[in-house]
Amino acid sequence: MSDEKLEYIPKVTFLAKEPTVCPVCEHKFFKESLMSGGGRLSAGEVTETLHRVYKPVKKYGKINPIVYSVNICPSCFYSTLGPDFTLLPEDKIDEVRAKAQDRINFVNKLIGIPVDFTYHRTLESGAAAYALAIESYDYMTRKSFPIIKQAMCSMRTAFLMEDLDAEKPDNYFKYIAELYYRKAIFFYKRAIELNQSKEQVMENLKSFGPDIDKNYGYDGIIYLIGVLTFKYGIKDDKEVRKKELEEARQYLGKLFGMGKADFDKPKEILEKSKDFHSEISKELKELDESS
Repeated sequence: MSDEKLEYIPKVTFLAKEPTVCPVCEHKFFKESLMSGGGRLSAGEVTETLHRVYKPVKKYGKINPIVYSVNICPSCFYSTLGPDFTLLPEDKIDEVRAKAQDRINFVNKLIGIPVDFTYHRTLESGAAAYALAIESYDYMTRKSFPIIKQAMCSMRTAFLMEDLDAEKPDNYFKYIAELYYRKAIFFYKRAIELNQSKEQVMENLKSFGPDIDKNYGYDGIIYLIGVLTFKYGIKDDKEVRKKELEEARQYLGKLFGMGKADFDKPKEILEKSKDFHSEISKELKELDESS
């Protein structure tokens, strides 16, 4: 273990009393967690992509709680959302172990600096951990709901990349965020297919995220597919763009259409989905007029 003072932030985070044992390489480490209460967090707005923004607190500075919800081995870089860390199937352990250096090389290149998970969690290491978790879920069984969790991890990678872009705007983090939003579209659509075929029934999952403070459920998935397609879908091919926008509008229309009562929809989603539905309709009209 490295110097304990580097492993957590005094009065903000703490290390678990009991070690976590990595199921891949058997390395023991002490998970860092965020202390609760005490005015450490000041919740701000929810973005269009359902990311909760937190304001800096005078006593503790800026804290981003999302970085602590992913568990990662600082030795082999195996990573999952917290509860799934020990659920890697035994017949996949050797394969995951053999790819340790590939994981290390990947995130170091992704972030642009060597990532150190023995240090207290940062935006860089948080983003790296979620990006790595997407790969780890390739090896999980359907009992772990891997596809919807890959969508959640893609969203959180994008969230943290956007946060990094806000702090370091001359870097390439905005571009990476857009890539992970596109990944999320793919995984969300696949999750819906698997849910409909009863292969991975999402209703059995406690929370769909995408962030950690509120569960937007199935409505959140429908909303995000529509919004992400509009914001980050293909734009340089007019015909493909029109097809994607029509699909996105259909997704958003499901949230306030078909005679369903609005009161059972999350307020943030209902209001934003109507706004995006209008914006998409406007762009589709412009595309038709320019044909």
